[in-house]
Amino acid sequence: MDKNQLAVRKMKEGNIEEAAKLLNEVIEESPEDPIGYVNFGNLLSTINEEERALIFFNKGLELDPTLGTAYYGKGNVFYNQEKFMDAINEYQESLNNGLKEADVYYMLGMSFYLLGDFYRALPGLQRASEMNPEDVDAKFHYGLSLAQLEQIDNAIEVFEDIIKQDENHADSYFNLGVAYTYKEDLKKALHMFNRSLEIQPEHTLSANGKRQVEALLENGE
Repeated sequence: MDKNQLAVRKMKEGNIEEAAKLLNEVIEESPEDPIGYVNFGNLLSTINEEERALIFFNKGLELDPTLGTAYYGKGNVFYNQEKFMDAINEYQESLNNGLKEADVYYMLGMSFYLLGDFYRALPGLQRASEMNPEDVDAKFHYGLSLAQLEQIDNAIEVFEDIIKQDENHADSYFNLGVAYTYKEDLKKALHMFNRSLEIQPEHTLSANGKRQVEALLENGE
């Protein structure tokens, strides 16, 4: 295991000081190796030294303009700063330069999602959930985007798939309740709101949804 790999392992273990020492050595010993700069940028990002992180990512890109991981690192900095259009540009460059990984598609989709551009959020979130079916968060936001675009049947399919994975996902039951209310299947909607509240009794949105559906049922709608 070389020093770059060892430094990454130390970062994952939370040993930031040791990782920084190793990466300083990498950069001193191999100043033309862009990976050391990118890894140091990632380390700085983890301790919220984001402006300094950008300097290291940019240095890595000076040495290798095709380094997808450097664009991804920059994208994450901009995402954390809520500069979502800047983040989108970097994630797209990351994909253009070969880093076609689930995390990149997820972050690209989430950037569009947080801008309220659900139509353009869909492809990234869908691809992320296809590439990593265990990623419930990607799947959930894909379902939310479908619902926002009134693709209700597709959204229901996604939320139902989530509760097969995680039977205690209260937010998916809530969104199923909303979807079935939209489809005027009130008994099914009520069941979903009740299930959400069984899991999370303080789920305010589900409690509100339940009250509204109960009122509709009482009025014979």
